[in-house]
Amino acid sequence: MSFADLVALAEASIVETVSSPWQIVAIVASAIAVALVVISSFVKTMIPLRWLAVGGNVGFVIYGVLHPSIAMLVLNAALLPINIVRAVQMVRLTRRVRAATKHRDGTGIWLKPYMVRTKRKKGDVLFHKGDQADHLYFLADGKIELVEIGALIEPGTMFGVIAFFAPDNRRTLTARCATKCTVLTIDESTLKQLYYQNPDFGFELMAQVASGLTADKQRLEQQLAHPQAAAVPEAASSGA
Repeated sequence: MSFADLVALAEASIVETVSSPWQIVAIVASAIAVALVVISSFVKTMIPLRWLAVGGNVGFVIYGVLHPSIAMLVLNAALLPINIVRAVQMVRLTRRVRAATKHRDGTGIWLKPYMVRTKRKKGDVLFHKGDQADHLYFLADGKIELVEIGALIEPGTMFGVIAFFAPDNRRTLTARCATKCTVLTIDESTLKQLYYQNPDFGFELMAQVASGLTADKQRLEQQLAHPQAAAVPEAASSGA
């Protein structure tokens, strides 16, 4: 087949394509989808990236239906709900973090959808002093004792934050269940994803660290001023 034949075949294919309104829609949809995918390569934060992915999936689904292309249709139809769900989750988290930052809600309740709930028996140790920090904790019910200082963590408290920012990433205290407890945990990988996806979340974590350090400083000052009272368990900060 000569070059002229190839050109003629291409021209005929183009004419056939643009002669159908649905094929024109398919081409436009695919072009928009490709543009969104290219734009997403320059996006640095996850929420815009997810919405661009949603737009790209929609464009490729339309193309797959109208062209048709079964492989493209199946792939993007499968990815579309996943990207929508993740985008909505991130938007909701952003709102919770902003509300928490605005109202200084230090309880960590806004993190619950991303945490795993577990039941713990009295005497169970969540982590020992010197352990590698791999989880953040929220106490929903019961009491947790910080063994080395005899302080108690009350329900509604997020704890175990400071170790994530320590140079050696090690726990500074031992956390043990003083009663039966319901504890929510979030792993380090998820925590880092949330941190990088949302700057407000990072600021809220830093506020938790600052709050914990301030509480520890005040407790130490009280112990130095009243040595006899140091043996009495007190409310703990969100440190460790």
